[in-house]
Amino acid sequence: MNTFVGLSVSIAICFFIGSASAQTYGTGSNPYSHQTQGYTNRNGTYVQPHQQTNPNSTQRDNYGTKGNYNPYTGKTGTRQPKW
Repeated sequence: MNTFVGLSVSIAICFFIGSASAQTYGTGSNPYSHQTQGYTNRNGTYVQPHQQTNPNSTQRDNYGTKGNYNPYTGKTGTRQPKW
């Protein structure tokens, strides 16, 4: 096999494998959620209605926690759990 063709195939395979494994899909997100109503917090900022995971005994499965995926916004969490 031509060295250039072999190198091109190797690069293509590495790119395919790398791009497939780079996606993170809710490795620990709570599968149960509910819709919240909009509200105004103490400092007067309005918070839009949004989807939120159901309460339980941990913060590790919330959408906003690092490593979890929010299917409603398409974003992964960035916060460390407090407990």
